[in-house]
Amino acid sequence: MAESFQPQTSLAVSIEWGGKTLSAVVKHMQGLSWSDTKKLIEQRRVAVNGVVCIDEVRRMIASDQVEVATKPLNRPVSSDDVTVYHVDSDLIVLEKPSGIISLRHFREIDWPYERRKAQPTLDEIALEKIGLMMQPPQDLTRWTAKVRRQNVRAVHRIDRETSGLVVFARNLEAEQKLIAQFAAHTVERVYLTVCWGHVKDGTIRSHFIRDRGDGLRGSTPVEHEGKIAITHFKLLQKLGQHSLVECRLETGRTHQIRLHLTEAGHPLCGDPMYRSGFQQPPIPDNSGAKRLALHAHKLEFTHPTNGGRVRFESPLPRDLKALVERLKR
Repeated sequence: MAESFQPQTSLAVSIEWGGKTLSAVVKHMQGLSWSDTKKLIEQRRVAVNGVVCIDEVRRMIASDQVEVATKPLNRPVSSDDVTVYHVDSDLIVLEKPSGIISLRHFREIDWPYERRKAQPTLDEIALEKIGLMMQPPQDLTRWTAKVRRQNVRAVHRIDRETSGLVVFARNLEAEQKLIAQFAAHTVERVYLTVCWGHVKDGTIRSHFIRDRGDGLRGSTPVEHEGKIAITHFKLLQKLGQHSLVECRLETGRTHQIRLHLTEAGHPLCGDPMYRSGFQQPPIPDNSGAKRLALHAHKLEFTHPTNGGRVRFESPLPRDLKALVERLKR
């Protein structure tokens, strides 16, 4: 089970530190020796822009956010933790565990195989799954080279701490057709979440902007600004002071469910970022959730080749089931 990154100290990289290595920045932040700084990074206690980073020589750019956690995080997600729901010549559908990002950062694209394996991404695990399924490896070196020559194409993504269903296209035509479906809002996406308070059934519509005034995304009251975001909510179960909620996306904006529920007074359990609306007092998280309680539960779309509707459903993972049972009591 993945843990949320709980920062102990945080630093926005300034212009004068741009171009310096991660280890140099962390050494400066913590006042450590070079050897202790290296250990800190190897222990998975350092994140860059919210994502754990074990590359001590990664070059920083101005505005990068570097955080140091209070304790080491669990081992990285591996191929064994990822379930494949469907694979064919056009696409692959997987269940993403919490704690892994969907795509490799562009500055890490040329990492060698062993270095990637120490901190894998979902697209690379998808390639590994395809390689294992289509032709089991005889020679690992040749197999690795073959898999890396293949490609999977992102048509959507979910946050690092969110778990659930993700689809990748495997060729250009499938990519274009799937992206068109997401743009036309004909893909059915249903999430499950556990949040504070008792949510009422209904629909929230707002316009999202990148900065609501405190550096975070949010809704604006100005009708002609931002992008429309629409989410439909259904209360599934009251869990003491919390709720298990079904969230159906009509649009797919960044952090849409998290923002809409938080702005309605129902921040998600395990969400350290959005605890209140703009200029409102934060609502404390007393749920004890160890990560963001959000799961991509259902995914339905039209197959890009045969034209039939395909539907996949992923139940709540074990950690969120345990959270629901505990809050019930």
